[in-house]
Amino acid sequence: MAWIILFLAGLFEIGWAVGLKYTDGFTKLWPSVGTLASMGVSVALLALALRTLPLGTGYAVWTGIGTIGTVIFGIIVFQEPANALRLAFIAMIVGGIVGLKLITTH
Repeated sequence: MAWIILFLAGLFEIGWAVGLKYTDGFTKLWPSVGTLASMGVSVALLALALRTLPLGTGYAVWTGIGTIGTVIFGIIVFQEPANALRLAFIAMIVGGIVGLKLITTH
C-alpha cells in the first residue's frame, strides 16, 4: 500500500511542478491555489508512505516520478526537446526507480 501512496504522491508532485509554470510567480490566484494544494497533498502522501518505506528510497522515488512526469509533460505540452540523449537520461531515472522498488522489502 505504501508504494501506491508514494506513486500518488509523485503524481501530485508532477501537478505542482507543472502548476508552477502557470502561477506566473504566484501572481495568478487560481493556478497558485491549485499548485499550493497539490504541494500539500504531495508532501502529505509522501509522509504517509514514509511510515513504512525507507526515507532515501521514498524520497528518491517521489522526486523521480515528479521528474519523469514533468519532463514528459514539458515535451508533450510545451514542445520541449525530446532528443535521444535526454530520453536516455530519463530512462536511467526510470531504471533507478524500478531498481529501488525491486530491492526494497516493504
